[in-house]
Amino acid sequence: MEREESPRRVLVVDDEPAIRDVVARYLRDEGFIVDEAGDGIAALERAAATPPDLLILDLNLPRLSGVEVFRRLRERSDVPVIMLTSRVNEVDRVVGLELGADDYVGKPFSPREVVARVKTVLRRYDRAPAAVQRKVAGERPQRVGELEIDRAGHEVRVRGKYVALTPMEFKILEVLASNLGRAFSRDQLLDKVAADGGAHVFDRTLDRHIANLRQKVEADPGHPRYVLTVFGVGYKLVEAS
Repeated sequence: MEREESPRRVLVVDDEPAIRDVVARYLRDEGFIVDEAGDGIAALERAAATPPDLLILDLNLPRLSGVEVFRRLRERSDVPVIMLTSRVNEVDRVVGLELGADDYVGKPFSPREVVARVKTVLRRYDRAPAAVQRKVAGERPQRVGELEIDRAGHEVRVRGKYVALTPMEFKILEVLASNLGRAFSRDQLLDKVAADGGAHVFDRTLDRHIANLRQKVEADPGHPRYVLTVFGVGYKLVEAS
């Protein structure tokens, strides 16, 4: 007999009450617990008081922008985030190059589409811990130069010091480390990450995830020694010389 799962909590952050109301109503109809916030400061306060399982976050917020809310959240949490934006022409730059959010929805949108995106992101995030639990107990960490990748513990250390990776950064590194020296095209890497139980990565955000990963594991991110770009192909992980 399957264990009954607790309802998932979603925090909807938008300064337009009508948008919050309709999204919250559709989510509640699907069994979610929904909290709401109308500005950036309130969003951070609500997320700290009652941590959500997922955030729906508007980019254009009073008091504190959605971009800044996202950055501050990432300093303390890996909670998945779906961005809402009416700036369709800027979404590649803002979401892809700067943030690396889990997904985004452009305004105007269908509430049913938002609910479907929420379910998809949560389902893919749920797969990663399950995959880790299936690892053989006592599996030794993989060493790649000064990097230590502990799949069972879902941790990475650089020169013996723990570095905090997001679930997506860890999954990308894990895929590259499992195929050391192999060059993946961007499409191959996207497909491999999703197939191995990671959340879906949008093509527009992959480069940002790689850049963030380099910031955390490379001594000189501008001249990486481990996570290399293979020009005209994609990326690979190598033993630093």
